[in-house]
Amino acid sequence: MTELEKMLAGAMYDITDPEVRRLSREARRKLELLNACSRLNTERYEKALTELIPDRAPSSVLITPFFCDFGFRIRLGEHAYINANCTFLDGGGITVGAHTLIGPDCKFYTPIHPMDPIERRKPIERGATIEIGEDCWLGGGVVVCPGVRIGDRCIIGAGSVVTRDIPADSLAAGNPAVVKRRLR
Repeated sequence: MTELEKMLAGAMYDITDPEVRRLSREARRKLELLNACSRLNTERYEKALTELIPDRAPSSVLITPFFCDFGFRIRLGEHAYINANCTFLDGGGITVGAHTLIGPDCKFYTPIHPMDPIERRKPIERGATIEIGEDCWLGGGVVVCPGVRIGDRCIIGAGSVVTRDIPADSLAAGNPAVVKRRLR
């Protein structure tokens, strides 16, 4: 199994592997182009965004500046909206459902490093997938930790740190985020 195959499978992989590094460098080049684009130049912006995130609905919107590790590990549903200054560390894969609104300065972290301090010295990590359902709203400054699933129609309060799954139709907030009430 190659290091890239390990990454895609959610297993520990070597982040210094030449193929992984090449894909990361490619993403940085694509990010430079996207972040330099004016959204007023629709054709250029759409082309740069699709090159970075090929698995996105054409109706999805991403406001720059934006940062990610790879881009090809991100999936954006119909009418998903990603506001400015968001970071998607997407080695483990990140899905944002249709009609979901992501506020500014939100951070999505899929990497998990070894718990053992000696192992942590090695250039290895694994990614745990983040899934955000449809019709959600994440307020500004939300942090979503590795492996978290947020159900459909959820609202996550600004500044929250989501460390565990949130069931559908929930309003959650805090650090760590907890369900404050059901929405339906």
